[in-house]
Amino acid sequence: MLNLNSVEIIDTFAEAFPIKASRLIFTAVNLRWARTAASVFCGNATSVIACDIEAAVEREMSESETPDGRPGISVLAFGFDTTSLGKSLQNRVGQCVLTCPTTACFNGLFDCPKEKQVRVGGGIRYFGDGFQKAKKLGDRRFWRIPVMDGEFICEDWFGTVTGVAGGNLLFCGNSQSSALGAAEAAVEAIAQIRDVALPFPGGVVRSGSKVGSRYPKLKASTNDAYCPTLQGLVTSELPPHCQAVYEIVIDGLSFAAVQQAMRAGLHAASASTGILRITAGNYGGKLGKHHFHLRDLLDNPKA
Repeated sequence: MLNLNSVEIIDTFAEAFPIKASRLIFTAVNLRWARTAASVFCGNATSVIACDIEAAVEREMSESETPDGRPGISVLAFGFDTTSLGKSLQNRVGQCVLTCPTTACFNGLFDCPKEKQVRVGGGIRYFGDGFQKAKKLGDRRFWRIPVMDGEFICEDWFGTVTGVAGGNLLFCGNSQSSALGAAEAAVEAIAQIRDVALPFPGGVVRSGSKVGSRYPKLKASTNDAYCPTLQGLVTSELPPHCQAVYEIVIDGLSFAAVQQAMRAGLHAASASTGILRITAGNYGGKLGKHHFHLRDLLDNPKA
């Protein structure tokens, strides 16, 4: 049996999938408004099972890191394909960032070939009703759209890469508070890592899902094997005395980034009080080509 900090680690793997990814940088007069833009942009973006994209904040950015020298927020967004991702980015930037006081929006992935770029600013420029203006700096083109507090600056084209979606960990605790504390510790540790994002609320999932349902129209349904109230009614995967399970789902720009995040999350959660077991979700290796084996994550993340 595997263990870490006296916590049982199931010898299994998380199964993840290729997905198209982009990075957007939102800046504003201060972090409050940059955070607001990011928060609204990332609304209803937890899972592509039922949302147009998955999106979450990657990190805060200082004035020295952003294109316009203002405080910023980096957001990662993920979609099934480049075309649908581009449409969603255009819609969300137009509705959630253009409308937010003092903001600007910049491409956060550079050196992408033209065929892997999606148009954002070039699509929402028409809101300027003919008063919009284009400005080119080197190879980068920006649109200046007049709004009531000045101008909204938005880059024309945004790069995309093939990322990884669905890295995951499940924390089984002897109480709701212990399981949640472990999940929160994992989220905090993962927040220090670049190129990854946690799309669920606060980075934590309470409603883990399985593929399929007894209702034909549903693609996914509750993961009954991990529901404490269903013990005795279904084949349970819960250890004795488990009262709650929380999951974290990790999307990233590369396999290495997701693996690093899972390692950090595993070590942080295993040090929490009241954790009985840590495991991961998969589909028998039949659906996703990226497999993150928990036994490979047991070494020290800082080593």
